Amino acid sequence: MKCPFCGMDNTRVIDSRPADDNCSIRRRRQCDECGKRFTTYEKVETIPLSVIKKDRTREPYDRNKMMAGIRRACHKRPISVEKIEEMVNKIENDIFNLEYKEIESKVIGEIVMERLKSLEQVAYVRFASVYREFKDVNTFMSELKKMLDSTNEDSDQGE
Repeated sequence: MKCPFCGMDNTRVIDSRPADDNCSIRRRRQCDECGKRFTTYEKVETIPLSVIKKDRTREPYDRNKMMAGIRRACHKRPISVEKIEEMVNKIENDIFNLEYKEIESKVIGEIVMERLKSLEQVAYVRFASVYREFKDVNTFMSELKKMLDSTNEDSDQGE
């Protein structure tokens, strides 16, 4: 690593620890030439990912767009910001572990809905109503019925 002060490339790591986001490593380094210290961050390089939208246009993956949709679904629900962040991290891991260069937005939407379904049912229904573009009350009720049926099956298996 090149020293930002003197430009020499003989520096050494004197301290290393996880960064605040727990997704990168913070390293304190010291230059053997000038003795000055500086900090670097090391992060895993991700594959550039394009999202194929419903209209077949492509745009770069944007974590903030997914986060905004999930936050809207969780608005005024008893879900902490930490839980939302944790869920978004897990969704991103799911997406990047597929190792696609392009992914359809509907695949991302389905992954989000699966995670929301297990986190909070009202948030799941809110997200699903926008994502699935329910055309009328009957379609909405049909989705609620499916959710209730699966909840009842889960509770029946527990007995």
